[in-house]
Amino acid sequence: MMTPTLDSGIELLRTLVVFFGLLILLVGVHEFGHFYIARRCGVKVLRFCIGMGTPMVSWYDKQGTEFALAPIPLGGYVKMLDESEQPVASHERHQAYNQKNVWQRIAILSAGPMANVILAILVFAILGLQGVVSLTPQVGKVISDSPAARAGLETDQEIVAVDGTLTATREAVAEQLLKRLGESGSLVIRVKYPSDDSLTYDLSIPLTDWLQQDEAPDPFTSLGFEFFHPAIQTTIGKIMPGGAAEKAGMLVGDQLIAVDDEIIVSWDQWLHKIQAAPGKPLKVELKRDAQSLQVALTPSPETVDGKTIGRIGVYPQQAAWPENMKRTRDLGPLQAINYGFEQSISTANMVLISIKKLLVGQISTKNLSGPIGIAKVAGDSAKAGLSYYFGFLAQLSVYLAVLNLLPIPVLDGGHILYCLIEAAKGSPVSDKLKTFSTQLGLLLLGGVMIVAFYNDLLRL
Repeated sequence: MMTPTLDSGIELLRTLVVFFGLLILLVGVHEFGHFYIARRCGVKVLRFCIGMGTPMVSWYDKQGTEFALAPIPLGGYVKMLDESEQPVASHERHQAYNQKNVWQRIAILSAGPMANVILAILVFAILGLQGVVSLTPQVGKVISDSPAARAGLETDQEIVAVDGTLTATREAVAEQLLKRLGESGSLVIRVKYPSDDSLTYDLSIPLTDWLQQDEAPDPFTSLGFEFFHPAIQTTIGKIMPGGAAEKAGMLVGDQLIAVDDEIIVSWDQWLHKIQAAPGKPLKVELKRDAQSLQVALTPSPETVDGKTIGRIGVYPQQAAWPENMKRTRDLGPLQAINYGFEQSISTANMVLISIKKLLVGQISTKNLSGPIGIAKVAGDSAKAGLSYYFGFLAQLSVYLAVLNLLPIPVLDGGHILYCLIEAAKGSPVSDKLKTFSTQLGLLLLGGVMIVAFYNDLLRL
């Protein structure tokens, strides 16, 4: 039997491999954008490097560009011939970056973020070709005396609009709610009863600095309602190889009846019993093929968030969603590309809104995540399946594009701003201003990264 320490080590290794694989792909695409447009504009590229630090492996192409891999996979760069960085021979001056006109330099600087956007659109489009299945935003539970209950929200109602924006899916409702984080005023939710499409009415929920200081704001819990979910079955749907359940002889299709003579009526009850008994023998009564039987089951101990719990390696049988709650879109190639654009624009919009809310203090800096937080999400998405992993990759690619286009010195957006100022006034920005703004940009980014790392460590 695997020990918790070994399990944790394997999980950590898997998370790191998934994270660095994702990061290398995103950085590689970003830097290739700069590289490709630089070449198209006649700039000589000296080095294309993935990773930071002294290159471990390198090779040269026919045009003299060094392609390198460095040991720290947290970034990359494209080094171009540039008179501001090193002396340039007279016969090569026409290939120097600084000799290109303003618009060529802007094109080169923009190409990295644009490459990330193109990657996101393509990934979203490929996912869209598999068909897009969404669920109707039907309310399944309203907590008594919650803001939603006081406003008049009822079970089985469907949310058709939030603040005047139509919400055909649960994702659309979540997006509109997230846009209101940190704000005050009235949240207007339009609802209808599934049995009568013609009858709709608005509910108003007052907000005051809504979830402004929360580390992980949950709009639904705060408002006091949940969407409908079919009840989880008490029947085994999947058994993990090598787990305690397989060793005890449990099979897919077994129905849970009792644990230590306590009748099991829900999966949550079963989960609680298992997690509360790490390393403790349990007597489990099952029903298999209309016959009752008993098995001896000992949950394996596993440490999660500093607490030891029991695990046996089983999943419940998936309950079927009512067909009338599914909204399916079958997309052709052109529709899938349009879907990719829609998802990328929506993601970019949420990033910009989040940045604005952070700057004005409407959401807490506790929500910032660094590489550790991103690595955890990457690992979790990979465990959930390839579709989730690639969906996260596409989202992160948009994040990288938007953040790089911010007008902050040391980022692509900062250098684009220099070029735009040069185009407006007819002469380059002074070296003194560039040096000062670069130091300021490094200080700003360094502060953000310190806060993000601090948040990651607190979560660990």
